[in-house]
Amino acid sequence: MVFALGVVLFALGIGVSIALHEAGHMWTAKALGMKVRRYYIGFGPKIFSFRRGETEYGLKALPLGGFCDIAGMTALDEMTPEEEPHAMYKKAAWKRVVVMSGGIAMNFILGFALLYGLALGWGLPDRSGDTLAKVGSLSCVAPTQTEDGTLATCSGDGPAQRAGLEPSDVITAVDGQPVSTSADVVAKLQPVTGTAVLSVERDGQDLTISVVVEQAQRWVTDPATGDLRSATVGAVGMSLGTVSPPLLQFNAFSAVPGTLSFTGFTLVESVKAMADLPAKVGALWESVTGGERAQDTPISVVGASVIGGEAADRAQWATFVGLLASINFFLGVFNILPLLPLDGGHIAVVFYEKIRDWFRARRGLIPGGPVDYTRLLPITYVFIVIGGAFMLLTLTADIVNPIKIF
Repeated sequence: MVFALGVVLFALGIGVSIALHEAGHMWTAKALGMKVRRYYIGFGPKIFSFRRGETEYGLKALPLGGFCDIAGMTALDEMTPEEEPHAMYKKAAWKRVVVMSGGIAMNFILGFALLYGLALGWGLPDRSGDTLAKVGSLSCVAPTQTEDGTLATCSGDGPAQRAGLEPSDVITAVDGQPVSTSADVVAKLQPVTGTAVLSVERDGQDLTISVVVEQAQRWVTDPATGDLRSATVGAVGMSLGTVSPPLLQFNAFSAVPGTLSFTGFTLVESVKAMADLPAKVGALWESVTGGERAQDTPISVVGASVIGGEAADRAQWATFVGLLASINFFLGVFNILPLLPLDGGHIAVVFYEKIRDWFRARRGLIPGGPVDYTRLLPITYVFIVIGGAFMLLTLTADIVNPIKIF
């Protein structure tokens, strides 16, 4: 029940993000003297609509986006005599750029607001890059190990337990040498033949614990060849895990710079994810045809909503909010791409016209007319076909081989 509610809530969150994106276009257009004829969420058959002032507002059946119909968005747009004075393509270049940037700005604003709420409610990830080597279970030291990793049976307490180590202790150093991962700890302990001194953090306190290291047979990786070999190494009888540091906590004031910093990080990661999209097509296709689904492959709205439902089902609301924020930043970055029919494509046309007219003025010519969008239609159709195929591929992957984060 909670899972289904989480899926619906996440899908609704994406719907709100789309609605605010289109509202960003509508509000700026109206503020700058343009006429907004229609504002719709969804495509396909109309579910309902109503008119307020000069604008028709409505909802359509297919939740695949939305649109804001501004009179005279291009010179190809048919307009009534009353709409001609308000035609968007006749407005100043800066006004057109502001309107086309309005939706992108709304995605960024909503993403920032979600991250701010995340900072106040749960905290933000520590991006220092440091990880922690955390003690898991404690046991005796098995004397031998088979090549497949199976340990021999043993009984009693192990050296770590006898020395006073406890589960959830964080090991920060071995014999004075800093460690930050489980692999670091193992690498430092295996050569020891006597006593190792561990620096440990426990409940906010720094402790120093001496552990008498036992010798045991283990299969280890030869650093020279990379092959597995049997060797006698030091062992203390504990499992280890590499974990992220605790979330950074904020108050209402400190959360502002903290959120700004994390917003910058998220935007950079969104740009990297955008640049990696073409390289992920092969991995997506492999996951559809029976291969393993990589965690970093793109997801569709359906896949994101399912992950949101799983997060809600496990009361992982920080993950829920963080994922929704990430989607808004990604949508904003995606729409900056200078390709029609994206917002960035229309902005690129405006800049082209200004640069073209600057060169014309230097040659003593009058400004050129509006760009002929019919000449751009073939490129637009190619992008729509490729984008649609990619969306279909991600949707298929999310249905037949979904990403699991829990």
